[in-house]
Amino acid sequence: MMATKRFLILGCAMLAIVVGAFCSPRLEAQAGGPKYEVDASWPKPLPARWVLGPVGAVCVDAQDHVFILNRQGVLDVDLDAGEKAPPVIEFDPAGNVVNSWRQDAFDKDLITNFHACHFDEEGNVWILSTDSGITRKFSHDGSKLLLQIGKNDVVDSSDGTLKGKPLNSNTAQFFSPADINVDRKNGDIYVDDGDGAGNRRIAVMDRTGQFLRQWAPEDTKTIHCMALAYDGLMYLCNRAEGRLQVYDQMGNFKKNIEIPWKPYTPVASSDEKRKSGTAGAAVAIALSRDANQRLMYVINQNDSEIEILDRQSDKVLSSFGRSGHFPGDFDQPLSIAVDFKGNVYVTENRGKRVQKFKIVN
Repeated sequence: MMATKRFLILGCAMLAIVVGAFCSPRLEAQAGGPKYEVDASWPKPLPARWVLGPVGAVCVDAQDHVFILNRQGVLDVDLDAGEKAPPVIEFDPAGNVVNSWRQDAFDKDLITNFHACHFDEEGNVWILSTDSGITRKFSHDGSKLLLQIGKNDVVDSSDGTLKGKPLNSNTAQFFSPADINVDRKNGDIYVDDGDGAGNRRIAVMDRTGQFLRQWAPEDTKTIHCMALAYDGLMYLCNRAEGRLQVYDQMGNFKKNIEIPWKPYTPVASSDEKRKSGTAGAAVAIALSRDANQRLMYVINQNDSEIEILDRQSDKVLSSFGRSGHFPGDFDQPLSIAVDFKGNVYVTENRGKRVQKFKIVN
């Protein structure tokens, strides 16, 4: 009887070791960040032989419909076999095209500089382009322009052009806006007016577009992206310095979050043409759609990957992606969005596509 008991204890111990060897990594992954794989079945083939150009932005509405902004920069030879896809395309959760916006909804310059889209609490979609001096609010289907902030063909500079000196004026006129968020509680509009060599500020307007206030983030040359959390924290992308900067809604600094990267191919002293690290390590950010927004999804463009951070600890929990052109790879990832199921959508500038990634654990 005693021998049988010893055998059972030994057997259970060995089983625990074997099970642990196979299951521990998976359990650890579940306790940390989610693991993702590309959904190659999404989106479905585009209709009418549409050809995508660089995809400047992606956003997801309350019904998990995905909108992309198509910059339409295609080659002439591409048009021998197809036609330019519309500037704005809407997909349902299954990846079917359910709507697209007419070509004349935007001037050509606005299309080629598409940079951000955002849905407010009422389901309207905000769209902006860099170098435009304006941002616009449209009805969900794009049939109505509901509000424009800023004047056409005028930027916030000494002479009103992109060649003038940036002014960072206390006004609702922008120089080179990069991103936009709308406060879900009061409708205040936050514009990241900090792309390129122009202004360097966050401008805040009320729901009618009237200027309220602004602030200039410290120690940053450009502000490439912005995300306003439900709890009022504002996350800004300091692209060149490889970090996120966190503020409250009044512009009070809270902390920095480093987004490090490493060059997989060292730069040789004789390789004068190769430039390393110039893409930026914190290029775009999206927050998970749960009530506490536990996760942050950051495009690390230098490493061509998506890094998933815990918003409480700022630690990287998991990541996915690599440089390349196969499904799941990235060629200059530029914009990112997350739906209510946790699916992640990433657009590519040089890669000229949008990809969906689904949770596998």
